[in-house]
Amino acid sequence: MNDMTPITKGSPKDWETDQEVRWCPGCGDYAILKAVQRTMPELGSTPENTVFISGIGCSSRFPYYMETYGFHTIHGRAPAVATGVKLANPDLDVWIITGDGDALSIGGNHTMHLLRRNLDCQIMLFNNEIYGLTKGQYSPTSRVGTTSPTTPFGSVDRPATPCAFALGSGARFVARGFDVSKNLPEVLKAAHAHKGAAFIEIFQNCIVYNKDVFEEFAIPKGAEDHQLWLYDGEPMLFAKGTKGIALDVEALNLKVVDVVDGDWQAAGVIVHNVANRSIAHMLVEMPFGEFPMALGVLYDDPRPTFDAAITEQNAKLSEGKVPDLQKLISKGQTWTVE
Repeated sequence: MNDMTPITKGSPKDWETDQEVRWCPGCGDYAILKAVQRTMPELGSTPENTVFISGIGCSSRFPYYMETYGFHTIHGRAPAVATGVKLANPDLDVWIITGDGDALSIGGNHTMHLLRRNLDCQIMLFNNEIYGLTKGQYSPTSRVGTTSPTTPFGSVDRPATPCAFALGSGARFVARGFDVSKNLPEVLKAAHAHKGAAFIEIFQNCIVYNKDVFEEFAIPKGAEDHQLWLYDGEPMLFAKGTKGIALDVEALNLKVVDVVDGDWQAAGVIVHNVANRSIAHMLVEMPFGEFPMALGVLYDDPRPTFDAAITEQNAKLSEGKVPDLQKLISKGQTWTVE
């Protein structure tokens, strides 16, 4: 931004830039941008203490539209840049904006290690199940049978599940939402409140190359029966409370049960516990259709962060020492070039 003078206004306008927003008309990115701009004032954040870092892809234009510090980096490397930013200034509020291709293909290794290390940041993965910026090639999350310029006869790849990838990489916070959901700001708030790497998968409609692929559960109205919104300490109910998710003890997996007269306890419906990692794994792997789409905070169990550990270690190592750059450079094997 041009003027980084601290501001205290609590308006979404404070987070908007003068840049023309350049996404395809109808793209789900617009709704996500507005959700973030509405949410930021409610977090108590300030633009001069916030940085948005992106890789490459349609979603990665995001930093241009946020009146904060920002980096539009290279393909798949946003986690590496974010790590450097956070270690250089741990007080910054760091957000990573990425897509299913950027984060899970060329950037898969970087995403994995950021989650494993537990850097204190928020990762928003826009999942449209396609490469939109490069004109519609299939991506790591594209479904079997997806036709595209690179798979004209239908993809035979088995798709990756972003939230399962995150859990498998050691993520301590995993959540899901979708672009036009009224609940998305609450998911973002929960992610921001988590101390550590908070991973949010956001289903996003690509109006041009993968239109309405999520419409069975993600249209603004009429898909509520196929959404399982999860809240810590509350029963896993959906379809206006007439159905729920129970644990099949013999098969050790989840099942859908009918709830009669609101008696979810008699139906064996599970109460959501965000710290239960085993159930979180089951929730992200539920096949949609037979099951609803699990949304909201699936897992939240903090542990010490990478940046805090590095800061503490550096403080101990430098305690009582006077920095001497020349001594450091001259240490070990040296030679003089005539």
